[in-house]
Amino acid sequence: MLKNSSILITGGTGSFGQKFTQLTLKKFKPKRLIIFSRDEMKQWEMAKLFKDDKRIRFFIGDVRDKDRLHRALQNVDYVVHAAATKIVPTAEYNPFECIKTNINGAMNLVDACIDQKIKRVIALSTDKASSPINLYGATKLASDKLFIASNSTYARGNQTRFSVVRYGNVMGSRGSVMPFFLSLKENKELPITDKRMTRFMISLDQGVELVWHAFKDMVGGEIYVKKIPSMKVTDIAKVIAPRAKHKIIGIRPGEKLHEQMISLDDSNTTYEYKNHYKILPQIYEWARDNFRIKNGKKVSKGFIYSSENNGQWMTKAELHKWIVKNYSHIGKI
Repeated sequence: MLKNSSILITGGTGSFGQKFTQLTLKKFKPKRLIIFSRDEMKQWEMAKLFKDDKRIRFFIGDVRDKDRLHRALQNVDYVVHAAATKIVPTAEYNPFECIKTNINGAMNLVDACIDQKIKRVIALSTDKASSPINLYGATKLASDKLFIASNSTYARGNQTRFSVVRYGNVMGSRGSVMPFFLSLKENKELPITDKRMTRFMISLDQGVELVWHAFKDMVGGEIYVKKIPSMKVTDIAKVIAPRAKHKIIGIRPGEKLHEQMISLDDSNTTYEYKNHYKILPQIYEWARDNFRIKNGKKVSKGFIYSSENNGQWMTKAELHKWIVKNYSHIGKI
């Protein structure tokens, strides 16, 4: 599907965008991959990483600017929406700015994609959009609803389809706890917000593969949730700095004790597959649509997919192996 196509990724200089670019160029050999973001320095650094690959185009712009999006999307086939204001405390203290990017930006992208007749759009969501307790999560829930409901326009003759992928803590991404712990691994003490805290564990590669699967599988309106293991934050700290003591500092404003990706209410329209779940929308009877359900099996009544009640857990040995493979440049762990 993506072979010889034109793809645009918003927020493309982030951890996900760089990994998506690397893997997609190698696997699908698209004709053109456009990095749309607002930071020229990050684009400059990314261009050096990819050694001026002629298939990569860089486009300075902000999802808050619909006119700029409209121009960037000209002759594009597929879009991945990764741009967001996503640091939880930052969103709590700068709510207007978070709303402008995460909600208004989503609205702008939906309009621009429809106007430019984009074929398929995948928006990246977060565990924090499930039963949100912070502003970031609330804005991403609103964003998810916008992308899902926008499929009703294609039902009236428009060809653009919108779906969402949702996952939790991405191992090694700039916003995750792992790089933070690694930067302090020589210290005698590591700060821990709460010793009970758990997180889902997914690699960037797995996140990219989920987006690929969604592009191939989607009808429009689905939220894809990958099955991934959980881990206690204290165990992550023990793997990275086994001799360091843990200082409990308390949960930050808006932070959750556990990650949740499928809520009790969402489970009413959630289906299970071999490697993922699919939350179908409650509007337009789409949750009963066999084209969307395919070979899925309805989850049990009362199902909740949360990091503390997950049936799959990552061991310390598995995490150690992953860190050695991906962080060999920082020395022995």
